[in-house]
Amino acid sequence: MAVLGATGATGRHVVSTALQRGHNVVALVRRPGTFTPRENLVEVTWPEVTEVSALTHALPGTNVVISTLGGAEQGPTTVCTDGIRSAVTAMKAAGVTRLIAVSAHGVLETHDRSLYSMAVWANVAERMRDKETMEQLITASGLNWTIVRPPKLSDHDAIGKYRAGTDLPIRLWSAVARADLAAFLIDEAETPQYPRASPRITR
Repeated sequence: MAVLGATGATGRHVVSTALQRGHNVVALVRRPGTFTPRENLVEVTWPEVTEVSALTHALPGTNVVISTLGGAEQGPTTVCTDGIRSAVTAMKAAGVTRLIAVSAHGVLETHDRSLYSMAVWANVAERMRDKETMEQLITASGLNWTIVRPPKLSDHDAIGKYRAGTDLPIRLWSAVARADLAAFLIDEAETPQYPRASPRITR
């Protein structure tokens, strides 16, 4: 499997969880030497998310792409949109059809009048807009996609369990540990439960 955003807070958990379960992992990184060399781990330098050729050459031999891309905390950002646009192009060229992407609860049809949605849009609206345009690219891609919409992410240790579902209630206090989110992403890669669906996840 290939992991986009592999050096981010969630991406590192995805890489480590996948390796622990015996998967071969291609980690896309901005700078070489980011990860300590490990068996079954290959680093591929992807300096800019708009750069398609490096991604295209990295994907042959992989069966799924997991994206944990994220944008800047403040100000305009298009990292998720640009990265997924490149990924869709590269995946089609490489013949890889399975894409699992982390988005956020509160985008598109979940951008409602709930306290959670209003709070997240008040604080990180630019990041939410980026994820909305990213999702539109994914659903129009023709790929076999799953878009995962977590609420607030925490750096707490994994608790080893989570709840997931397309209609799962998300409250103002809802959260999930990045380590548990990573486990769900690998679970979904191994045994797809949500093809062309947008599950939510919370502890």
